[in-house]
Amino acid sequence: MPERKKQVLLKKKVAAAKGQKLKMSFDPHTIEHLGIKMYSNLPNAMAELIANAFDADAKIVLIKLFDEGGEKRIEVIDNGEGMNFEEINQKFLRIGRKRREEGLLKSPSGKRKATGKKGLGKLAFFGIGNNIEITTVKKGSSKKIVFTLNWNSILATHRGDYKPAYKVYDCNKNLKGTTIVLTDLKRKIAFDKQELAENISKLFNFFNTNFKVFISLNNDKKLLIDNKLKYKTIVPQFQWSFPSFISYINTSYDKKRNIKGKIFSTEKPLKPGLRGITLFANGRLVNAAEFFGVSESSHGFSYFTGWLDVDFVDDWPEDVISTDRQSLNWDLPKTTELREFLKKAMSELERKWREKRSEYRRKKIKNKTNVDIINWFKNLPPEVLSNMEPIVNKIIEDSELSDEEQTDVVQKLNSMVPAYPYYHWRHIVEDLRKASEKYYQNKDYYTAFIEALKRYISQVKLKSGLKISDERSLIQAVFGGKKLSVTKKFIKRDGTSFDVKTIDNIESGQHYLSEGIVIGGRHPLQHEEHIELRETGLFSENDCLDFLSLLSHLFKRLNDSEKP
Repeated sequence: MPERKKQVLLKKKVAAAKGQKLKMSFDPHTIEHLGIKMYSNLPNAMAELIANAFDADAKIVLIKLFDEGGEKRIEVIDNGEGMNFEEINQKFLRIGRKRREEGLLKSPSGKRKATGKKGLGKLAFFGIGNNIEITTVKKGSSKKIVFTLNWNSILATHRGDYKPAYKVYDCNKNLKGTTIVLTDLKRKIAFDKQELAENISKLFNFFNTNFKVFISLNNDKKLLIDNKLKYKTIVPQFQWSFPSFISYINTSYDKKRNIKGKIFSTEKPLKPGLRGITLFANGRLVNAAEFFGVSESSHGFSYFTGWLDVDFVDDWPEDVISTDRQSLNWDLPKTTELREFLKKAMSELERKWREKRSEYRRKKIKNKTNVDIINWFKNLPPEVLSNMEPIVNKIIEDSELSDEEQTDVVQKLNSMVPAYPYYHWRHIVEDLRKASEKYYQNKDYYTAFIEALKRYISQVKLKSGLKISDERSLIQAVFGGKKLSVTKKFIKRDGTSFDVKTIDNIESGQHYLSEGIVIGGRHPLQHEEHIELRETGLFSENDCLDFLSLLSHLFKRLNDSEKP
């Protein structure tokens, strides 16, 4: 083809292109992907209808469920401001309407901050049912408008405009509000009124005397959905309030004083679906329950639930709330700062919880067993404490044992390793313990031994009837079968006597051991400075404890003794 002819054809194509326009087309199926699938969950879909009623200044909303005698249906009735024909067209039937850009951020009365922002909430209807009948009366109007939305009809329009069928009726001017009836439901199982009410309560935090929502099933007794219902099954053990709790958090976050709410901990772990802290903005959920990046490997986070109001996120110029209202967009600078604050709050909360829980359990154990863990630990030798403390703390702070099991384990450990264990493990007889325990507890081991020896000598004098003042002479005069016999009461199991040598050995042993403890124990302590004995190790504190054990054995023999 000649070059000139090619140029002419190219010019014609360019001229033709200049008369064309680009056009973006929307298929009705796009709506399904944009919104309907997000609202296939019944509580979330119902939440959109409740939010619409709130934004319309309704004071009462009644959700009526029907699943008896045929087709299931749902009715949502509110006494809000209602809509006229223009409002239905310009506001209700517009998909993707942005209230923020239109400056319509408040309800008709101006007393409520509107919760709807994106104009996708009405897609909730089709998430649960294919046929929607809407009846609405504008406040002060004498006209009632009834129109129907049908999902199959919307799909059949392809790329055209969908024109719902409608009728207009005369009505009393005193009427107002909107009724939405959903039929041809996708749900096949029966409704659970209580479960649905509890799930709806978790999506809002604005129920009060000026906005009440009720739910009924097959016209039974209406159940009030309120803020308390979300935590109905939870029995708090400890709780913390915001913003007062922020005094414990090392942070410079500028919105910290604007965060309000309560966080609870329970005595036993919560089920997974109940754990975590929910964020609300202007009474509506904006972030499902979580712990904001804190490692949840700590079992402490299985005990926490609660809510925080972060209303200020609704005032930010950029919309940070996801379409399904399950999460904030945490990738932005403002939300990143908020998340960092919440992460610090969760870490500090867990630390405070451990302190309170440990203190609570220690008190409970003390009340039940009389074991004061703090004093118990104070009176354990360092080498014993280093092994015992981690075990007891693990049982009290981190274990999943019941209160009864914890109490039982701690009590048994205390019996095995009591306060002043090196003393109690020797099983000193009661009389000697009374004479020496106070000094032992004061770590005056030398005096503890001397006082125990004095008690032993006193009992020897009392039982023998001798008043000899010199201790060594007294022992020589009493034992060896002279004034007291420590073996007389004992015979073999067959009723015969023990061998004479055995008896003589035990009698002599009582004599010489008693005399030796005076010579080898009492006399050195009387004639030498205790500090010299201690520091050199010639007569150590452990030697005192050994002598206490020996005295306990001799005292037991003395208690069994009789006149020869």
